Amino acid sequence: MNLMTPTPARRLMLALALVAAALPLAAAPDATAANPLSVHVLNLQTGEPSPGIQVELARQTQAGWVALANGRTDAQGRVKALWPATHPYESGIYRVVFKTGAYYAAQQQPSFFPEVPVIFRVDAAQAHYHIPLLLSPFGYSTYRGN
Repeated sequence: MNLMTPTPARRLMLALALVAAALPLAAAPDATAANPLSVHVLNLQTGEPSPGIQVELARQTQAGWVALANGRTDAQGRVKALWPATHPYESGIYRVVFKTGAYYAAQQQPSFFPEVPVIFRVDAAQAHYHIPLLLSPFGYSTYRGN
């Protein structure tokens, strides 16, 4: 039997394969894709991500800071979706606090900053906010990422 000989079954299989190849791939829904806030912590001393850092998000109100969410950096030093799904995405003043003292204590390494607060303004017209933290035991830097 010649495998190159077109039989009705082979023609049908080829037609189905061509149709399947022409269909757009449906991406799996990504819960983090629509989240408007992410953070990333990089250890400047080692040049590597900082996993396991507790991160807290709060909103400033007339009565003070109101906690909204918290997370922990993953193996890549990221919290990909920090904004709570239950809270509306609205303009205001927010604070992310990185609990760096506990991170360094777990590594049995001294550090100067027990936590790093980053206060920022949300303009609801912006699609996404990314806050990177470049961290060392005795200093840090942060900026508005994308």
